[in-house]
Parts: sequence; C-alpha cells; structure tokens
Amino acid sequence: MIVLGLETSCDETAAALVTDQRQVLADVVRSQLKDHAPFGGVVPEIAARRHIDHLDGLIRRALEEAGIGLDRVDAVAATAGPGLIGALMVGLMEGKAIAAVRGVPFIAVNHLEGHALSPRLIADVRFPYLLLLVSGGHCQLLIVEGVGRYRRLGTTIDDAAGEAFDKAAKLIGLGYPGGPAIERAAKKGDPKRFALPRPMKGRAGADFSFAGLKTAIAHLVASLSAPLDEQTVADLAASFQAAVADVLIDRTTNAIASYRLVVPEGGAIVVAGGVAANTLLRERLTALAAKSDLAMVAPPLRLCTDNAAMIAWAGAERLGLGLTNDFDFAPRPRWPLDPLAEPAPGSGRAGRLGRKA
Repeated sequence: MIVLGLETSCDETAAALVTDQRQVLADVVRSQLKDHAPFGGVVPEIAARRHIDHLDGLIRRALEEAGIGLDRVDAVAATAGPGLIGALMVGLMEGKAIAAVRGVPFIAVNHLEGHALSPRLIADVRFPYLLLLVSGGHCQLLIVEGVGRYRRLGTTIDDAAGEAFDKAAKLIGLGYPGGPAIERAAKKGDPKRFALPRPMKGRAGADFSFAGLKTAIAHLVASLSAPLDEQTVADLAASFQAAVADVLIDRTTNAIASYRLVVPEGGAIVVAGGVAANTLLRERLTALAAKSDLAMVAPPLRLCTDNAAMIAWAGAERLGLGLTNDFDFAPRPRWPLDPLAEPAPGSGRAGRLGRKA
C-alpha cells in the first residue's frame, strides 16, 4: 500500500511516497530558508505563496523518483494542523483534490503526530513509549500510548526551545535558523564561561519555560562590548546550548518517573522535532536513557525537521486502523495531541505585553 504525504504546515514544502511496510519510495523537501532569512523568521504570507509555487512540482518529482504514477497511490495524507493557516490550506486542499480525483482515502494528519510516529518508520518501536517533542513551535513530553492516543506529561508555559534558539542566535549575531547556527558556533566555545539560568530546573513536574532564558541572553549580550569577537560568540553559543540541554534533561528525567508508573521495566524514549537534530541533546538523552534502562530512539536528521515522509507514514498507520477523513475536514491552526490535558501552570497569564500561548 502506497501513501502520498504532503507537508505545508510552516516553511518547508514537502511531498513523499511511503509504503505501509516502512519503505520510503521518495521524500523531497524544498526549504524556504532563503525566502525568510532576511526577516529573521517565518513570514506567513510568504510561506503560503511559496507552497503554492512549488507543491505541484514536488509531487511530480516524488512520483518520478519512485518510478510510479498517481494511479499507484492508494491513499493521500496531508498535514491539517497545527501550523500557519494559509500554509496548511495549500497542502490540505491539494491532498483532498488528488484523493477525490483518484477515488482513494484521504487522511488529515496532525503534524505533531507525524513527529510522534516518525520513529516507527525506521524501527519497530512498540507502544507505549515516552516522547520528547521539541521544535521551533512545540516543546512537550508525552506518553505515546498508540495511534491517536497521547497523554501529555509536560509542555512549555511560554516559548518553545527551538524558538529560543532562533532568538538567541539573532541576538548573538548568528542569523537564522538559530538551532544549527548555535550548534556550529558552540563547537569552539566554552559552555562554562557565561552563567545562564536554567528555568524550571529542579522543580516538580515536566513543564518547560524558555522566556526567562531568552531575556537573560539578551541582557548578557547588551552588557558586552560590541562588536562581539569570534570567541565570545562561540562561548555565548556554547553556554546557551548547555543551558537548554540541562533544562530538557531535567524535565525529561521527571517525565521518566511518570512513564515508569505505566511501563515499570524496559520501554523506550523517543526524541523528535527539529531540535532533536542537536548533537549535544542526543548525547545527553542517550546517556539518560542508558541510566534509566530505556532504549533511545532518534529518527535520522532528515526525519527530525519538517518532512512529508513522516506525514505519509502517520497516514499509513491511521489508514491501517480505518481512520480516514471526509473532504470537509477543516485546517486546524491549533491541534493538541492530548486535548484533555490541563493548561500548564502559569501559562496564559497576562503580562506586560499581553497573554502568551
């Protein structure tokens, strides 16, 4: 069974063809980094327009790489949320149109579920497993109980780790996207030179907070003499990266204790999302997993950032359970994996600049 997957939730346009036997027949992605880099972040209107410009061509390219035509496609899966509403509409409408013309099932996929299930595309990871989902827009710890079944243990009360990386990189002068830029610079830096806070570290629970860390790096940069020399930039990057890793490991350690109430022995911890590509985080998580008697599963780098292979695979998993959607399914800019989860303590409180998500 071959599933065509489409991904247009943010600033990557992607198409992929994946079978229900874990075969990736084609996986093509067009990044919009050059389009958004001058603005220091993603511009929603530009993102939607670039999806319109390139999605058709990427689908044709995927079919050519797989050596098949649309007549061989058994189902179509498209990201329906969460994400930028204009960007989501492009892939969702295209997916519906192809499915309608071909007369095949259509599956609306939660982008976060794509990340959550991506490890099962490369390995036979059994439910339930612990998931650290960490990206530019999301930072959560969940128990993945099955397809469509998620129990959230913790989430960010303000900003996501990936967003903090982008902000820090901009302040340091490393450009966009921030995660890869900070990791490159940190290789030559001293992570102990600058003392940065570790928000939430040592507290009970598995919630995150990165707004204070962003503020701290902003004040620190402002206190240093400009322009920053190369070694200072490297030390700032290394210090910031170490602070984020410490927070993520601390919060994950608490989540493991909750996971052990469900899975007393064995089990696995999975890391997914764009920040999961960070080498230091992978090394720290691998050590934590070994200490906790957990298997550590991290998708290859190409499956960490936004891609359509994970969307096609999530579609295949849902299709195997008979979970398909009608063509009136509407895009969802907000679409939590665990709709029953309570808001994180302190999130949504009014501040000087208004409420934060």
